Formats: sequence, structure tokens, C-alpha cells
Amino acid sequence: MNNQKRLIGTLPKIGIRPTIDGRRKGVRESLEDQTMNMARASADLLSKNLRHPSGEPVQCVIADTTIGGVAEAAMADEKFEREGVGVSLTVTPCWCYGSETMDMHPTRPKAIWGFNGTERPGAVYLAAVLAAHAQKGLPAFGIYGKDVQDAHDSSIPQDVAEKLLQFAQAGLAAATMQGKSYLSIGGTSMGIGGSIVDPHFFEDYLGMRCEYVDMSEVTRRVEEGIYDKKEYQKALAWVKEKTTEGPDNNAPEKQKSRKQKDVDWAFSVKMALIFRDLMVGNPQLKEAGYGEEALGRNALAAGFQGQRQWTDHFPNGDFAETMLNSSFDWNGIRQPYIMATENDALNAVPMIFGHLLTATAQIFADVRTFWSPEAVKRVTGYSLQGHAREGIIHLINSGAAALDGTGAQSIDGKPALKPYWDIQQQEVDQCLANSQFRPANVEYFRGGGFSANFVTRGDMPVTMLRINLIKGLGPILQIAEGYTIALPQKVSQTLADRTDPTWPTTWFAPRLSGKIPFNDTYTLMNSWGVNHATFSYGHIGSKLITLASLLRIPVSMHNVDDTHIFRPTAWNGFGTKDLESADYRACKNFGALYKK
Repeated sequence: MNNQKRLIGTLPKIGIRPTIDGRRKGVRESLEDQTMNMARASADLLSKNLRHPSGEPVQCVIADTTIGGVAEAAMADEKFEREGVGVSLTVTPCWCYGSETMDMHPTRPKAIWGFNGTERPGAVYLAAVLAAHAQKGLPAFGIYGKDVQDAHDSSIPQDVAEKLLQFAQAGLAAATMQGKSYLSIGGTSMGIGGSIVDPHFFEDYLGMRCEYVDMSEVTRRVEEGIYDKKEYQKALAWVKEKTTEGPDNNAPEKQKSRKQKDVDWAFSVKMALIFRDLMVGNPQLKEAGYGEEALGRNALAAGFQGQRQWTDHFPNGDFAETMLNSSFDWNGIRQPYIMATENDALNAVPMIFGHLLTATAQIFADVRTFWSPEAVKRVTGYSLQGHAREGIIHLINSGAAALDGTGAQSIDGKPALKPYWDIQQQEVDQCLANSQFRPANVEYFRGGGFSANFVTRGDMPVTMLRINLIKGLGPILQIAEGYTIALPQKVSQTLADRTDPTWPTTWFAPRLSGKIPFNDTYTLMNSWGVNHATFSYGHIGSKLITLASLLRIPVSMHNVDDTHIFRPTAWNGFGTKDLESADYRACKNFGALYKK
């Protein structure tokens, strides 16, 4: 495996705040051990079960003392600032002085766990301090176990543990984004709204900044040799040995010669190196005399315009995008990068969300075609079954689909996408064996290039997601949990041939709930807000909803059961019968997390 610290800034830590009844001479002293034990148990749970997407374990910082009043709250906050805490969890088994002990940091994600015990009123403090948070406009998540525990019981019930982990994952994702960059390489691609990169959205909602580089910078670096020459030779040799060049579907008179294709391969490999260096820098460039270029843009994610001004003349960016988004390359198994094709920044953001919540590679795709059971039967003679019985959606796009999207990795013998630290070399080999790089369709891409081509294995639980911007409303998040679908090879090929047989294909069916737009697959397809989507491994809709509420982004559609929705307690004040409408009102009321 190969991994290194890429981005500038410390990884966010979780701060644990043990709050206590401040009355001394008996009350406080009787609660010290129990309160600190809750803090230690929480830190143990979180540190043992969470890792940053880069692979490092999540660290917890416990306040030096229990917090009985404002002075000790300030001491804890001073320590948290010094230690790089990005998320705070307050724990208590008892009554405390709410407004004196609460976390007042304006943007730090917050949760409070109030112990469900009968000896002391932990639930009373929980309710009181959550009300204070709401009153002050600092929404916090409330965690309260279903079953009463004995005072000496230091274990964490399963329902409490699940909420602690869900909050912490979402909070860490929000904290990780803060201060990082989205790098726009080029401008707007073919008039796609998502590639009109809006800095206000990134700054106000995500705490990120936008950086912009003209595509001519890529040309300059290619022509002037501003890339690591040794790595280039290593990468090119790896491509020749490990990847398969698929058949050329262009008409014979339009096909490039072998010599021209080899030139395109060399150019495509250089593009991959240059895109990465633009994002996160490369110390090797400094040694070669390019100190400015060596620094990069501290980009958590990037996008490449490509079409059309670039692709009408140069090889497309498909190979570079695919390899950056994959969990491996010529340097071995490593954390994926986030790279959006067509510079669709609003699809890069859900890729960021999915990656930070799962640590896996994300798959960028067009939401291309709805195939009804009747249409599939008419064209192929095949009857859709199982999850696909109401029809399937064809997810396909020439660029940015990570090779992890083959589904050639496995968990318990079933197809999966895994964090890089769990991927085995044989799974990398299987991803490569189940994919090809096909010469680009020169009617689309006059400059040539190579696009990844694979069919995703079926029966994987996945979540399709997307951010859209609506004038007057702001950002909204769309979520659809579902499954990848396996079709007979001949059926799959027949359907794919009607679009582009050289691109990666995923057949997707949503998990239907009976509620619009999840009453059938057609309605979902017809309700999807834009032409692109990301899909992430696993049914992670509830995690996404928690993260969206932290960032004040309303969720416009989802098929997550209401019992799994976990938002700040203040959301209850906006209505409990219609949770979707309440979410819109709460997000509007509290406003973007970082907006000044």
C-alpha cells in the first residue's frame, strides 16, 4: 500500500466534554468518576471504530477536568483549539448548568449524550441544554438511550453507540472539508450548470475555497516537462503491463494509427500526473526547480472541463480522471482522489460526501436512460426480475468512473467497494482484469484518448446522490438508496450498445418505498434534478442526511426510513409530521454553517 499526507492542515479530532453538576461539598464529588468514565468510554468507542479516509485513526481529546461552569468550559475550549478539535461531544449522567457548560463554538458540530439513569437527571440536563442550543441558534444533536441503565454501568448501549458514531462521522466529514479547496481546471463544460463553479456555495456551506486554473496550464506542464520524469516512466510501464486496451469502435478511416495511439497514451499518463500535482503538489517538482508548482492547491477535490475546447484538439481526460478516482495506480494501493469530469463541481461535492463518510472510491456517472421492463423485453426478450422488476436506470459516463466501480472487490464473498486499507492486491488485479480502456469515439472526442470500459457487478447496495443549486432556495441534496443490477451479458451489451459500448456501465434500481418519487423507478428517474449523479457503496442515506443537516443543506428526496433519520434536536421545533418540510424550514432558519 502507498499513502501519504496530501493536504495541508491537521486532521480534525473529536473533543469530549464531560459536564457535571457544579455544586461541591458532596454533589460534584460523587459524580466525578461516573462522568469521566462516560467520557473515556465514548472516546474509546469512537477511536476504535473510526478512521479518517486517509487511513489514520480518529483521535479523541478529553477535557482536562469535568465541566461544572463557564470557566471550565473555557478551559476545555482552549484545549480543543490547541489540539485541533473539529467536533465536540458533551456527555453527562446528571443535571448541569446548561448555558454555563454548553459548547458555544459557532461552527463546530455538536452533540450531547445524556445518560438514561434514574439516580441523577441526565435526561433533564439533556433537554435543557438542547433547548439552550436551539435558543442561541447553535443546533446540537441529542443522544438518549432507550433503556434505563444503572449508575455504575459504564457500557454504551447499542442504540447510543450507533448515534454517537453516526454523528461523529458526519461531524468529522464537515470538519475535514473546512479550509480545503475545490480546484477548477478550466471553466464551464458544454453549458453544464454544475460546472459553473459557485464560490459562495463552497464558502458558505462547506467552509471550502475555490481555486481556478486555466487548461493551458496542463499544456504548459506537458510541453515544458513539469512532472516527475521517473514517475512518468514508471506509470507508463505500469499502463502497458497492467491495463488492457480494448477494441476501437471508430470507423476504420477515422481510427488513429498505432503510433498515434501510443502518443495519446503518453499524453494521458502525463495528464494524470499533472492533475494530481495541481491538486496536492509534488515535492519532486521542487527538486527539479519548480518550487511554485510543487505546492499544489490543497484541493480535496477537483474537476476538469475537457469538453469541448480541450477534447476537440487534445486527448480527453478520461484515463486521468478514472485513475485518480480509483483506489490504486502505478504506486500501489492508496486513498482515492476526488476528480469530477466536465468540471461538474456539484457532482464533486457528493463525491466528497460519500468518500468522507465511507473512505471508499466514488463513481461519477450520467443518469442516462430509464429502461422499463417492457422496453427491455421488447429490445432483448429478457424479463427483468428482483430489484429490477420495476425497471432500471443506466448510469454511464465516459470519464471519472473509478475502476473500483467494477465491483471486483468483495466483502464476505459479495461484490463491494472497500477503503483502500482493506483492499488486497488480487482485488486490484481483478478490477484491472474486469476493465478495458477503449479508444475514444472521435466524433465525441476529436483529440482521441481512452475511456474506461466495464460493467459493474450486480447485487451491491449503493446510494445515488447529487447536489443541485436552485436560485432563491440554495443547495439541495438528492438521495436514492438501491442496488446494482446484474443482467445477462448479451442483454447488457445489447442495451449498452445503444448508447456507447466503450464507456463504463452500471445498471441501477432504487429501493422502492411506495412513496413518490420512490413509488416506481420511472418516477425517480423523471424526478432526478440533473444529468449527473454519484454513487457510493452501501446504503448511507441516513449518514448523508445527518451530514446535510450539519451543513444546513435540505434533502429534497430520499428513501430512508424515518426511524433512521438523525438530525439536530432543534429540527423538531419546525414540525414532526412532515420531516422533509421541517428540514427545509430549519435549514433556511439557521442558514449556511459558515455564512458570515
